[in-house]
Amino acid sequence: MHELQNALTSNSLIFAFAFIGLIVYISGKLSRYLTMGRVHGSAIAILIGLGLAYWGGLETGGTKGLSDVKIFGGIGLMGGAMMRDFAIVATAFEVNVIEARKAGLIGVVSLFLGTLIPFVFGASVAYSMGYTSAIDMTTIGAGAVTYIVGPVTGAAIGASSDIMALSIATGVVKAIMVMVFTPMLARFMGLNSPRSAMVFGGLAGTVSGVSAGLAATDRRLVPYGALVATFHTGLGCLMGPSVLYLAVKALVG
Repeated sequence: MHELQNALTSNSLIFAFAFIGLIVYISGKLSRYLTMGRVHGSAIAILIGLGLAYWGGLETGGTKGLSDVKIFGGIGLMGGAMMRDFAIVATAFEVNVIEARKAGLIGVVSLFLGTLIPFVFGASVAYSMGYTSAIDMTTIGAGAVTYIVGPVTGAAIGASSDIMALSIATGVVKAIMVMVFTPMLARFMGLNSPRSAMVFGGLAGTVSGVSAGLAATDRRLVPYGALVATFHTGLGCLMGPSVLYLAVKALVG
């Protein structure tokens, strides 16, 4: 057992891929047989991941969830920004440029609406919960845009680590909701074409949520939704610490 542990620790990244593959396989089976496909396997996998991260934090008292457990150290690299950004860029290569152009003006409008509406909602909820400073409201509001925009905005305007953690949690909850409810509401929203997927990606914003939700709806739509959702994240990172922060500061002082 000691030799096995040493082998897994020495090859932590390879073990991380195998372990995540096992979780995805189990999640797929649970999705198929437990929920009859109504909840996509990726949403179940994320819930399992959150549970394992919580267990890892309790066991080690660390700050990086499951990756603080020695044999799972490779998960920290696999789940880091490098792999995430590589996956996002890779999805864009499947986009048909002719189809992407069809989004036109409505695609641009959806990007701005998908940034402003969640921000206003998140900042308003933050204010109602007692977070009345411009920095706190802006950071939490930015987290409602995506869990990436929240900490980027918070770091730029000087938010505390607690507020940035709250903004990340807000974004994660949003991503899970988009994953779970997209396939349920796909017919109502008319998610049946690349154009509609791009508009949806702009409005929903979260790349992980949009990708998983569209994968459960129609896998051919994933690259289009993910492409616009990626621009959504960039737009949020630009507007959060600048225009949106200044607007909130003008309102609350």
